[in-house]
Amino acid sequence: MSSTNTSGSDIHADVSNLFGFDDPLGPLKVVHVHNPTIGLNGVLVVHNVAAGPAIGGLRMATDVSTMECYRLARAMTYKNAAAGLPHGGGKSVIAADPKMPDAEKEVLIRGFASVLKHEQHYIFGPDMGTNELCMGWVRDEIGRAVGLPAELGGIPLDELGATGFGLYHAIKITLEKEGRSLEGTRVAIQGYGAVGYHVARYLAADGARIVAVSDVDGAIENQDGLDIEALRKVSRSGKSVGDSEDGETMPRDALLGVPCDIWIPAARPDVIHDDNVDQLQAHIVAMGANIPITASAELTLHERGVICLPDFIVNAGGVICGAMEYLDASPTAAFDAIRDRISANTIEILDRSKAEQIPLRAAAIELAEDRIHAAMATRRWRLH
Repeated sequence: MSSTNTSGSDIHADVSNLFGFDDPLGPLKVVHVHNPTIGLNGVLVVHNVAAGPAIGGLRMATDVSTMECYRLARAMTYKNAAAGLPHGGGKSVIAADPKMPDAEKEVLIRGFASVLKHEQHYIFGPDMGTNELCMGWVRDEIGRAVGLPAELGGIPLDELGATGFGLYHAIKITLEKEGRSLEGTRVAIQGYGAVGYHVARYLAADGARIVAVSDVDGAIENQDGLDIEALRKVSRSGKSVGDSEDGETMPRDALLGVPCDIWIPAARPDVIHDDNVDQLQAHIVAMGANIPITASAELTLHERGVICLPDFIVNAGGVICGAMEYLDASPTAAFDAIRDRISANTIEILDRSKAEQIPLRAAAIELAEDRIHAAMATRRWRLH
């Protein structure tokens, strides 16, 4: 195994060159891990630990990069601070195909974790391309992970839909602030995995109509409402949701132009950008994925009057659940915390945005940075 560890003042001396802009909050540490023998290429970014050790997921995808890892780690700093958790932000990525056989995936994840055994500032969690089983491997290697299998005392956040549960409450609160309900509300969901399916389930149970869904291979639309459980079966069979006969199939990227009230990105970063933002036909964008909209596209939507619910506020259910698991809390206590914290934060940023006449993203950053700086003020060197 080989690794490159850039930390402390060294990274700050060149952070503008490495990431393209100055970031006064981090990163604390960037670690590159490379082992050609097993085909391992990975990155860990610990962004800020003022509030406590960083919690952040391990993502596996073929096209991940150091920049993406940094952006996700930074988002986790804001997410954990806004959620009031005693944890900073970090993220790790492995460049590999997440659909590889479990035996091959286990070799990569165990190898990656073993190199990072002494990085006590970072606690692994599941993310896109990894799951509870993967976190079981990590804990076996280094004893430091959340999102564990239930057999190891974990709260199965993907199985229970922790992130989707929090996203549902954020959407519900937002509609209530507008004097509306979920009954009959049309929803399109980009990405039908652990987040997309569960938010669909919670919304549909409260009267919403899921009119379009996509995955990596295709999309389907039915303005009368899709059968979300039938789509789940199709997806779990290894087929695309576009193979369902429940509606009109379309290319996956066509989902952005589907007429709806709420559009939920629940997959990869930057799916809405300057080149396609004009296609969106929704009143609310609820960010189930991390960094799913570029900054300029999000500003364009704000200027059009689209309500963009920021990722690190409304999709924090998973990390809240993981933090509660780390404290040996029950699933009931974890889901109560998700509901209460995300609902309160959604109300706060909606009110702050209205009072200060600023975008929701700016209001959310103010909220999070107030808490981050308060935590940093308690640290000996006033650093991250």
